[in-house]
Amino acid sequence: MEGSSSGKLIVVTREPDGIATVTFNRPKSLNSLTRPMMVDLAKAFKALAKDNSVRVIILSGAGRAFCSGVDLTAAQDVFKGDVKDPETDPVVQMEQCPKPIIGAINGLAITAGFEIALACDMLVAAKGAAFVDTHARFGIFPSWGLSQKLARFIGPNKAREVSLAAMPLSAEEAEKLGFVNYVVDQNEVLNKARQLAGAIMKNSQDLVLKYKSVINDGYKLDLRQGLAMEKERGHEYYDGMTPEQFKKMQEFIARRSSKKPSS
Repeated sequence: MEGSSSGKLIVVTREPDGIATVTFNRPKSLNSLTRPMMVDLAKAFKALAKDNSVRVIILSGAGRAFCSGVDLTAAQDVFKGDVKDPETDPVVQMEQCPKPIIGAINGLAITAGFEIALACDMLVAAKGAAFVDTHARFGIFPSWGLSQKLARFIGPNKAREVSLAAMPLSAEEAEKLGFVNYVVDQNEVLNKARQLAGAIMKNSQDLVLKYKSVINDGYKLDLRQGLAMEKERGHEYYDGMTPEQFKKMQEFIARRSSKKPSS
């Protein structure tokens, strides 16, 4: 098995500023996934979700690719067993993670890699990177959400083209469709992801977590249900606030309004 000097194919680093980075570390195989890598990825996100020192997670790939999908030399091991246990399903663990996840897409995100990108909350992609769905080409049935999420993100007609014709979706086109947040030079992908993480961390940690939850949960509902959910959670939030918390909010706003606008 190839990897870094540590030998790990999923590398997790926690930094003092509150950013954690998870890296696919099998660059010679374009970060294709083995079953143990999937389990390690799921465990990594589960652990980071519980780690109070971590506020934002960046997911990236070593080398030329983000993730080229499942290692098809071990296809039967992966697909026959499937990842039915949510504890070892990386996409389930990413979707359950309350913290913002920024995908740093430095190259190809193919099939399972595409699905993992879809489980991120924001995406920064390199110029020339692409998302490719090869399920139909290889006779693999999607099970990490691609058949349902992509149409909701980029529209059904474009999703059909990407999936039924296995046509690559370039990072540049994905940005125009609102799926990718930023397209930058390849050597700037991690820097831009960190910049985005820094902007998130300037805000209230409690509200960031609750806001991510209400956006992601509401996206699965129709507008009427989503608005009702927002109202209900808003009442719960304010009902739980103490007079001291309201006072701190007012003091913060007063400090902000007393400062001169920056250029």
